[in-house]
Amino acid sequence: MGLSRRRLLGATAGAAAWAGLAACGTDEPDTPPSPTGSGVTFRWLGNNAWEVRFASTTLLIDPWLTRFRTGTYTPAGIDPGTPLSVDPAAIDAHIERADLILVGHGHYDHITDVPYIARRTGAKVLGAESHLNTLRAMDAPDGQLVAVRAGSKLEYGGYTVDVFHGVHSMSGTPPAVPFPGTRDSVPPRPKTVADLVEGGTLAYQVTIGGRLTFLSLSSGNFDEGALAGLRPDLAIVPAGGAPGYAARLLRTIDHPRWVLPTHWDDFDRPLAEPARDRGGLRALEAAVAQASPDARFVRLDHLERFSP
Repeated sequence: MGLSRRRLLGATAGAAAWAGLAACGTDEPDTPPSPTGSGVTFRWLGNNAWEVRFASTTLLIDPWLTRFRTGTYTPAGIDPGTPLSVDPAAIDAHIERADLILVGHGHYDHITDVPYIARRTGAKVLGAESHLNTLRAMDAPDGQLVAVRAGSKLEYGGYTVDVFHGVHSMSGTPPAVPFPGTRDSVPPRPKTVADLVEGGTLAYQVTIGGRLTFLSLSSGNFDEGALAGLRPDLAIVPAGGAPGYAARLLRTIDHPRWVLPTHWDDFDRPLAEPARDRGGLRALEAAVAQASPDARFVRLDHLERFSP
């Protein structure tokens, strides 16, 4: 297994203080922000939805809070005819503002609420052209949509966003990407979950001044060549996914100091309830403990915050 060059040459007293916490599997409460910390706060909004705050800036990642029932984690599986719906009250209860929204891919549990949030907050929305065409069909403000692709680099006041090619995980027999496809032009208005196709998957690395760099994935797989050489301080890592992908990911990105698990709860359940593991959380925790024993595995419950 071995330790990375980062661990041998770049370890700090702060990193050493976290050593071994992932391996012990503790459920200790998340650490509140401190004057000596990064000044960046992550809040988990369930599924793959995150709010990231620093200074006067608020970023949202795949914000989906409506959480209508689809049957995804029942024996019968997802009902592709499930109608799309948006619950403004559920969204407004937890989203105060947003400056930028990052779209990882185009499935219903990632983008259904994005048009409403963009209209209400005025946030810019980054996504692949396929994602943006779908959002246009859902009445997202066209002037707020920013098309990106692998290799895009965007600079904002105090932070930058780098975009990388991503890979969606597969499921079923034979394995396949759920609801595949792209939207090369604006489609008819989507009505069901099956109308929201994957549209390509992106990974984002956000560098916040000299404070913190974090990597965000939206599905349990990745393009090793695309991410090789990255060294984020923190990674948002989906549970489940391709066999052994988490260990490969951590090696590829040189073992980040913090790992935040994502996309692990039963999102048919309300956000107001405690998160229910759909089966991949403990496996991900064990994989992180083995592959990156110095990393801190920070498991948040719905709406909890963490500041590294």
